[in-house]
Amino acid sequence: MSFPNPNGSPAYTPSRSPSDKYWQASRSPGPSGGLGGYGFSQPAGVANNLNNFFSGDRTLPMYKDKPFFAPRRTGPRLRRRRVFQGVILLVVLFCLWYVITGPNNPNRSPWTLDTKKGEKLYKWVKSLESEQPYDGTPLKNVDWDARREKVRDAFIVSWDGYEQYAWGFDEYFPVTKKAKNMVKGGMGWQIVDALDTLMIMNLTSRVQHARTWIHNSLEYNQDHDVNTFETTIRMLGGLLSAHYLSTEYPNLAPITDDDIGSPGEDLYIEKATDLAERLMGAFDSGSGIPYASVNLNKSTGIPAHSGGGASSTAEATTVQLEFKYLAKLTGEAEYWRIVEKVMQVVDENHSPDGLVPIYLHPDTGNFRGSNIRLGSRGDSYYEYLIKQYLQTSEDIYKDMWQEALVGIRKHLITYSKNARLTVLGERQSGLDGDLTPKMDHLVCFLPGTIALGATGGVPLSEAKKSPEWTRRHDEEILLAKELTKTCWATYLATKTGLAGEISYFEIDTPHVSELDQYPDSTIATGTNQKAADKDLPLKSQPLYPLANSQSTHNSWREDIIIRSNDRHNLQRPETVESLLYMYRITGDETYRHWGWEMFKSFVKHSAVVEKSSHYETESGDATTYRIISFNSLSNVNTLPAPHRDNMESFWMAETLKYFYLLFSDRDFLPLEENVFNTEAHPMPRFKPTGELKTGWARTKAPV
Repeated sequence: MSFPNPNGSPAYTPSRSPSDKYWQASRSPGPSGGLGGYGFSQPAGVANNLNNFFSGDRTLPMYKDKPFFAPRRTGPRLRRRRVFQGVILLVVLFCLWYVITGPNNPNRSPWTLDTKKGEKLYKWVKSLESEQPYDGTPLKNVDWDARREKVRDAFIVSWDGYEQYAWGFDEYFPVTKKAKNMVKGGMGWQIVDALDTLMIMNLTSRVQHARTWIHNSLEYNQDHDVNTFETTIRMLGGLLSAHYLSTEYPNLAPITDDDIGSPGEDLYIEKATDLAERLMGAFDSGSGIPYASVNLNKSTGIPAHSGGGASSTAEATTVQLEFKYLAKLTGEAEYWRIVEKVMQVVDENHSPDGLVPIYLHPDTGNFRGSNIRLGSRGDSYYEYLIKQYLQTSEDIYKDMWQEALVGIRKHLITYSKNARLTVLGERQSGLDGDLTPKMDHLVCFLPGTIALGATGGVPLSEAKKSPEWTRRHDEEILLAKELTKTCWATYLATKTGLAGEISYFEIDTPHVSELDQYPDSTIATGTNQKAADKDLPLKSQPLYPLANSQSTHNSWREDIIIRSNDRHNLQRPETVESLLYMYRITGDETYRHWGWEMFKSFVKHSAVVEKSSHYETESGDATTYRIISFNSLSNVNTLPAPHRDNMESFWMAETLKYFYLLFSDRDFLPLEENVFNTEAHPMPRFKPTGELKTGWARTKAPV
């Protein structure tokens, strides 16, 4: 079934010509001693003035929040009225043309700000206030295309508000309509991060505007330290994904013209390679573990300012998808080798049951501390184990993932006291310490990732037909379903219908593990039957009252505790990310319904509203309102929810993208062909060849 495209947009047909046909690099340096073979060269040594890498005749335009207007023209008074009128007409026409085209003006808006869309969205959001609370019953004959378009509307309003009030800046504060850059000149934080969402939603004019800004204004030569991980997943990942979509899906937001003055260049690869060369300095440590930060101008790694300079384990091990894909595009194996070395160093620590502490020392490669969790600083290490396998089919990462997942089930899974919700806890003092029943919202990436690992992204109905499908896979799918339900419960448990940043759970003392509750599991018995001939673990209780029940009390609500310091919501994407994977893999539309309720809660409570117009009517004055953006919240358990005056870049890059894909047909950017990095930037799966290969083997732990 083909993907129903947005109104008026061309049908997409993925181009299957491999990208490396166009961007394979030779093994020898280019004429200037740099990277040869893909259309440009660079001097050797990033520190030797990479500042001028893309300089040439390009200049950085001023940031503008207003349209560019031509200077006023004046001339001598003409004697003949008719000639004077003709001159005035020509001047007016010229000025009109100048305003519209703004020759070579990268900051002009190529479209008129659509205030009507913000007004219509405001009216729709207001209409949600009269809706009855969701009772958990999935509706039939739902128009998912229309729901997807609501997400697209919310994105357009978010993007256009940013374009109007903060264009070119990294951070956007929609309540005060202010903005600022993270470093001098900006990093493209909002624009590059959301670029592939623009493409996916077929917003062609906005893609052209973003591309023009990237061409004219974006440089990565700042004499400033930036976070290695965040810059890689957002900026490098965003540029690579933009290249992928624009070449492999050319009918998504197609742009027919090259950048002015630079015909034939591949802008996204140029910018990505320049950035990657600068980031590589972060890996110049004693062990190969990247430093937490890097100075882009000098390409010099900078240790973390706390924790004895230790890097976050998740951050050090969540750069592999990006650098490996760039290695494929350019043929430069060094990109591959530096990030693969990180995985080898981590694995040679021989952490018990594949569960790793959340800090690493770059100089030695040894772990710091014993805190084990899948929340902040631990989460995406596990995510990239299975995604590296899916990206390149390297079995070594599949082995590491399966070992870690067994460890998660043995040591971190427990159940809530009343409703037996499945809880993924933390071992803050190591595996011998107590289990803390705490779940960051970040943890909610895991259920969808478990399902993705179990089937490889293919529908569950097909995966079960495989001769390789075993009882262990059935257990993993059930675990994914139950964890997704727990994450959804953290949304239902608040007044706004939006989850807090962190949730704690009431559990039994001592806690009940999966081994306690399910003594016949494959991890307990060591057996892995082909047929699921025994009962799977007990399921949690329903989240909704039974029909016609006299009681409105739900025992599961007593299981969830959101502390006062954890009640903020940062527009995070992890739960809707898992809903996308769960829907596409299981085919159960319940996950789409949950997603729709979440989306409505986001737009209802986080919308930034302003007056659109004021006018008189026969019955008196009237005012119309419009939504100009969406905002992080300070307290999800207060109505109305107080705003934080900050729109995170992942709101447009991840959260709205995942909602849009959840309501799209599963054949659009199918999971079988794509892998999404931890910032939701899609990249292709591919078979590594030549020097791009697994360069290490796992070793046994010393006795």
